[in-house]
Amino acid sequence: MALRIPRPHRDDVRIAVGGLLGGVLLWALGIHPRVPTDPAVLWRTSWAPLVPLAVTAACALLRRTRPRTGLLIGTAALALDTVSVGSIVTLVLYTDLMYAAVLYGPPATARRMPWGTGMLTVLGGVVPAAVGRDPRWLLVGVAVGVVAFAPAATGWVVRNHRDAAEAARLRAEQTALLAEVDRTQAVTAERARMARELHDLVAGHLSAIAIHATAALSLDAPRTSRNALTVIRENSVEGLAEMRRLIGVLRAASADREPAAIPTLDGLTALVESARANGLDVRLDARQGDVPTPVGLAAYRIVQESLTNVLKHAAEGPVEVRLQRRDGVLDVRVSSPYRPRDTPRAPGSGAGLAGMRERAALLSGEFAAGPEGGRWTVRTALPLTEGDSA
Repeated sequence: MALRIPRPHRDDVRIAVGGLLGGVLLWALGIHPRVPTDPAVLWRTSWAPLVPLAVTAACALLRRTRPRTGLLIGTAALALDTVSVGSIVTLVLYTDLMYAAVLYGPPATARRMPWGTGMLTVLGGVVPAAVGRDPRWLLVGVAVGVVAFAPAATGWVVRNHRDAAEAARLRAEQTALLAEVDRTQAVTAERARMARELHDLVAGHLSAIAIHATAALSLDAPRTSRNALTVIRENSVEGLAEMRRLIGVLRAASADREPAAIPTLDGLTALVESARANGLDVRLDARQGDVPTPVGLAAYRIVQESLTNVLKHAAEGPVEVRLQRRDGVLDVRVSSPYRPRDTPRAPGSGAGLAGMRERAALLSGEFAAGPEGGRWTVRTALPLTEGDSA
């Protein structure tokens, strides 16, 4: 299997090429940190500094992709440079390799390098000075600190700032994502609420219009047709008024408009009278007292939708509407005659029961609807404490 060499970053290529050209220029000008007559210089040939210079420049190509490998090879090249007349550029390139190893290397390397180079700085200056009893050896520790510890510490600081900035960016993205999810959920919930309001407001009036229009078209009796048209007109006007009220609620966000009043249980009597005008025999028994506004609105809408379903589906006979407060719960019960094989007098969408169930669920209440003793009964229990906190 062939070894895949990672492609160096373009900035690393610039550093390597610039360092190599700068080192060659200083070598051509004869600028070296040590003179050939220095006893520490073992390689006195003129081309000797070019070897560690070329190796260190090549290691600069690995400063991002293979930082530890580049540092290891660069250390060997620096050791070779110290036994020749040397090159300032080789030393500078090595400090960059040390910096890059901490900045781009694995987290373990980034944590250990500052501590290791710090200990090496102390030992490289204190131990020789103590053994040789010559304070000038402390300069060795200073040199090690400049070449190794300072770049490593700088890389550690920069890495911490970079990680903190990345963490802040991720938190900002997460916050933006959560805000978008909340906004989407809010829009979905508002659309569902508007759908329930539109259904509850309009369905009853349109059902009455459809039923009485069918009667007016099927019977050839002027008086019956006139009565049916009267009911149709009344429901059309009431439906239009309800639509205008809902539009006023939707426009209430502007500063110069007041929100329209929402229906309460005090309007049950008018609701029942409207159902009686549509031909239903409704009997109301309301003993609920004062209830929280969300509970009152939900109960009103459930009774309203139940009467709409009675108008469309129920058989002839009395309809009972009962509201009773007991043990912190408001019981709502609507009962009507029921014959399973009766054909609906007006088409329905099937959203009525779902809307009532949703209203009860929003207040942590219970909802049930079905045949019971030969009658169709809608039963709802709405907790009053949930309504206070809604």
